[in-house]
Amino acid sequence: MYTAEGWVVAAVAHEWVWRILVGLGIAVVGVWLARWVARGFDRLLKRLEVEDILRNFLRNVAYAIIVIVVMLVALDYAGIPTNSLLAVLGAAGLGIGLALKDSLSNIASGVMLIILRPFHAGDSVQVAGMEGVVESVRIFQTRLLTTDNREIILPNSQITTSPIVNYTVRGVRRADVGLSMAFGDDLDALRAMLLGVASGIREVKTEPAPEVVVTALGDGHVSVQLRAWVDAQSHPRLQSALMEAVLSEYHARGLALPRPQREVHVFHHGGAAADVADALLKPAL
Repeated sequence: MYTAEGWVVAAVAHEWVWRILVGLGIAVVGVWLARWVARGFDRLLKRLEVEDILRNFLRNVAYAIIVIVVMLVALDYAGIPTNSLLAVLGAAGLGIGLALKDSLSNIASGVMLIILRPFHAGDSVQVAGMEGVVESVRIFQTRLLTTDNREIILPNSQITTSPIVNYTVRGVRRADVGLSMAFGDDLDALRAMLLGVASGIREVKTEPAPEVVVTALGDGHVSVQLRAWVDAQSHPRLQSALMEAVLSEYHARGLALPRPQREVHVFHHGGAAADVADALLKPAL
């Protein structure tokens, strides 16, 4: 009858017990080493001023790779055939991949967004028909915050398969204010007035200089547009400020925008038609 000490002595006498114990030791030390390397790698990337989103992704990838390698080494040393295990895991991974192909598509798209970086956190963008400020880019999804404080969560696969408009990546953006004038109005006087409004706002860029252009000739009016360049981050506020300043200037000068005009021709064909026309043209009481 073995005592507890006898069982321990009998167990450690077998080689496979030692191999399992050493394998467990390799796994524990390897996981600790993976965390240490991942933290060091993160500090290096931070020193190189790598963006937070990309830095976190690369740190997690490095940690996962080291842990996988350590586990394979530990299992192999413990005597577990890793070739068969890898074959089983590969078959299981194939089945899971087919079942989760949409999720894997989001993961692949997330990796593309993180590596290619068409936008950064804080950029104002339009993606997949949605507009907002990029809050975060994750492996499965991207989060946008709208101007009215709504959070939009987009699957990454929808972003990479649709056009991406980045409003802030260039640093400056054009603010457009459209208005109409009558054909008989003085275009040069209107241009001078609008350019004076733009120069009165300190945050409007002087280079490129503001300009006033004719954009269309309509029925009874001319479409004119004031174009001024501003900081991309301040674009919504400054565009509103320009419109308010133009409106105030119009009121101060007693000006008015032309009203839409339409000509109506009435043809009389007989007595009944004449009576109908007179009734239509008679002012309402």
